[in-house]
Amino acid sequence: MTFVVEVRFKGNRKGYFSWPADDPTSLHLDDPVIVEVERGQDCGRVSALGDSAVKKCGRCNACSLGEAAASVASRVVRRATAGDLRTEAELRRTEDDVRRKVRDRVRDHALPMKVSDAEWQWDRRKLTIYFTAEQRVDFRALVRDLAGLFRTRIELRQIGARDEAKRLDGIGRCGRQLCIASWLPEGRPVSLSLAKDQGLSLNPTQISGPCGRLLCCLHYEHDFYVEQRKRFPKEGKVVRTANGLERVLAVDIFRERVTLRAEDGSTSVVSLDHLKI
Repeated sequence: MTFVVEVRFKGNRKGYFSWPADDPTSLHLDDPVIVEVERGQDCGRVSALGDSAVKKCGRCNACSLGEAAASVASRVVRRATAGDLRTEAELRRTEDDVRRKVRDRVRDHALPMKVSDAEWQWDRRKLTIYFTAEQRVDFRALVRDLAGLFRTRIELRQIGARDEAKRLDGIGRCGRQLCIASWLPEGRPVSLSLAKDQGLSLNPTQISGPCGRLLCCLHYEHDFYVEQRKRFPKEGKVVRTANGLERVLAVDIFRERVTLRAEDGSTSVVSLDHLKI
């Protein structure tokens, strides 16, 4: 039996690891830990334990065996020491300089890509470079160049605009932390039809986030709008009221009001309950 632990790393990256089931209470949320990864060790912080971690592991679909604790092959090696945390902090401080050097090499190779972030593995056996690009990029020569510069294994990982926002974090137009970087598990595709269903402007500049893509919140609020609108008559429909036949101009699902236009051109606002009487 194994005890499943979710561990988060820099940029909201996460992984699932095993911990001996006979010692589950020795780990707590936000504890720093050293974990076993491919070709070495990394340092992160515990973000979920036990049943909660198992459920999240089953949803991530990162491996073909993700439904049970037994599927977690890598393990938590130990809790991180003060020395381990100093090593991690030093690596984080050097990553801005690493990113600048990588950008310089990208320009030298004239590659159509934007370097978003750089992340050292805790044991310095791997350096991951995250980038965005409009098309596929042949970066083989760049990898060889960077491997010679940093004397370690180089991994270049292309990510999308939403993934970049998740890694770099930021503040949305609502004034709060980006959903994709705080609680939203993954960035799902968002279409203009969602904005249309919610009666919002169809101008992409007005309904886009800092990443330049349509707001993530359009997706998880959509079901609410669809269900609420079922209670209202559709815009343009002619309904019979105490004043005769009137056309529905607009509906306000939050205040539960309907704007009507009579045959003489006058308009009125009535409550939904009044309209149904």
